[in-house]
Amino acid sequence: MSQIKLSPSASGTGIFTIESPASNTNRTISLPDATGTIITTAGGAAISGTTGSFSGDLSFNSGYGSAAVAYGCRAWVNGTGTPAIREDGNVSSLTDNASGSYTINFATAMPDANYAGIASGGYSGNSAGRTTIVNGAPTLDAPTVSAFRIRFTNGSAEEDVEYASLAIFR
Repeated sequence: MSQIKLSPSASGTGIFTIESPASNTNRTISLPDATGTIITTAGGAAISGTTGSFSGDLSFNSGYGSAAVAYGCRAWVNGTGTPAIREDGNVSSLTDNASGSYTINFATAMPDANYAGIASGGYSGNSAGRTTIVNGAPTLDAPTVSAFRIRFTNGSAEEDVEYASLAIFR
């Protein structure tokens, strides 16, 4: 029969807590014999809605035939042209530099400035088309670990938009 042993670390002061879920479903934690993956199951199926902090690469299949590394969104913001944040993740504030020009400030710095920023912006209703320029003309603003600048134009001049969104991937 296998056994479970919990031993304190002489140098650690943290608490390791195991709580049973508030349900009548049995749960199983499977530990591999060697380097591998810890699998958490409920009645033989993976448990969804679990949270935690993990190090290393996150991989999943999602029906593509093999697991691949997933690159997460490190920051995102949905805002108005005021500017004002409607919703966000890892964004501390928006700076209004000038008409159509905003700086998105990160709550937690990126590990480096080698990330990708994807942006969109526009108006509700039947307004003329708008172009989103990210870190582009008229001058180049290099991304930093703490902020990312975005500009919106109407084709020739920078212009505020009604709604703006930005996602940072790394």
